[in-house]
Amino acid sequence: MTNIFREYDIRGIFEKELNEKSVKLIGYLLGLEVKKKGEYVVIGYDARTHSPTLRDYLASGFIKAGVKVLDAGMVPTPVCYFCNYAEFGGITPVASVMITGSHNPKEYNGFKITIDKKPFFGNDIYVLRDKFLQMQDMVIEDNTTCIKIPAKKKYIDYMVKEFSFLKELKTKIVLDGGNGVAGVVIKDIFDDLRLDYKGLYLEPDGNFPNHHPDPTIEENLKDIKEELKKGYDIGFAYDGDADRIAVLTKKYNIKGDILAILFAKEMNKPTVIGEVKCSQVMYDEIRKMGGKAVMYKTGHSNLKVKIKELHADLAAEVSGHIFFADRYFGYDDALYATLRVLELIQKGFDLDVQIDKLPKTYSTEEIKVPVSEDKKFELMKWIKEILSHRPSYLPKVKKVIDIDGVRINFENGWALVRASNTTPVLVTRYEATDEESLNRYQESIQRLIKEAQETL
Repeated sequence: MTNIFREYDIRGIFEKELNEKSVKLIGYLLGLEVKKKGEYVVIGYDARTHSPTLRDYLASGFIKAGVKVLDAGMVPTPVCYFCNYAEFGGITPVASVMITGSHNPKEYNGFKITIDKKPFFGNDIYVLRDKFLQMQDMVIEDNTTCIKIPAKKKYIDYMVKEFSFLKELKTKIVLDGGNGVAGVVIKDIFDDLRLDYKGLYLEPDGNFPNHHPDPTIEENLKDIKEELKKGYDIGFAYDGDADRIAVLTKKYNIKGDILAILFAKEMNKPTVIGEVKCSQVMYDEIRKMGGKAVMYKTGHSNLKVKIKELHADLAAEVSGHIFFADRYFGYDDALYATLRVLELIQKGFDLDVQIDKLPKTYSTEEIKVPVSEDKKFELMKWIKEILSHRPSYLPKVKKVIDIDGVRINFENGWALVRASNTTPVLVTRYEATDEESLNRYQESIQRLIKEAQETL
């Protein structure tokens, strides 16, 4: 059971790990945390078939702890986050829990937690885990007396008002919701703005019959690419809970770090936070604009905290989590990011032309190395130890950045090795100014990992 308590959230398999007993107790313990700040929590849930059941279990726990539950219904994760900044009939919630399995297989589910407008993660979750293990005998009765709130309507009205200048934009748009929950709000927003769009798989279906809702996997984008060939100008795809985005033109699948460059062009000397997987091009280009580019740890919770700490304008992950504090609230919202992309187009940006102007690099996708869950962090220690002695097979190292794993800067590029906080893998990624260097960096780091594994 301890495996459900992860770095960024609580996640597991429905009925096996997330069952009536465990989820009620999690709700109760979270309720005790919420009560330190206020008395109302918002609960939203995604399209998975078991999400409403988990909502009932979770609500029972919160109510047992003396917390009143506001029921947002089936909504995207960003709508649940939005509720932390909204008022409902004089009620201001102090916390939210989004029930979602995000991009994971359909049998998974989990909880993304916000308390006092801050992500509840890391050590907070591990302390909650320890209390959970000590209270296994607690019995919590069913109680689903919730207050229904118009979360979707409030969010839709906000977006339509903020982006009213996009009305009747002539751009032809295609949207792929992957049968997640993006469609429950994006259709209304686009209809109200009278945008020209075609929707693919916007109806929520927790069995995900068309393709899995993970836009980082190219195979899941084939339908949207076909529509672009037929005359659509731009495409947007979303993960299961709509906090990650893929942006596609006829020429490019624009990753989150490149999107950050495009967004930054319309900001005045912005502060932009990237994760360790972001292209060096992102950091260099933002600095060329007179902005400040900061490298930080991977993970949506980490970036939400950092954006507030630095009063930054924007943060981005390669995977498509985009966080706007410029004119917004500083959390990852793929639907809001969609409208900001359309704003660029409305202002005359040709996305392909802008990307063509960027320095050319060669890079890999994330390459995952399977490792033992209980040894992955120890393995990273050995990798750092071996790296400190600069083995002869490594190309010349200019700098090692160790804020999250190791990002090794070479003369013509970089390599990253980090332990995933959510799965039993080491995540590697490589970038270089030429293919020969890219291959050399990849081969040397693979050898380094192998040496560390043999040492361990």
